[in-house]
Amino acid sequence: MPSIRVSMLSGKTKEQKAKLVSAIVDAFDEMDVPAAAVTTIFEEVSAEEWYVATESIADKRRKT
Repeated sequence: MPSIRVSMLSGKTKEQKAKLVSAIVDAFDEMDVPAAAVTTIFEEVSAEEWYVATESIADKRRKT
């Protein structure tokens, strides 16, 4: 029973998440894992709380 955790910046639509989940389930289907066995968990993080090295993504965006 695979459990996939997706950490991503907040702001994606329900439809975008559903499309990603569909692709994840399809990938496991190719390995003969039934869809009902695949669990996907979304963890949404704000750009203020997501850091690359010592700078938040929000700060990086403000610079561009």
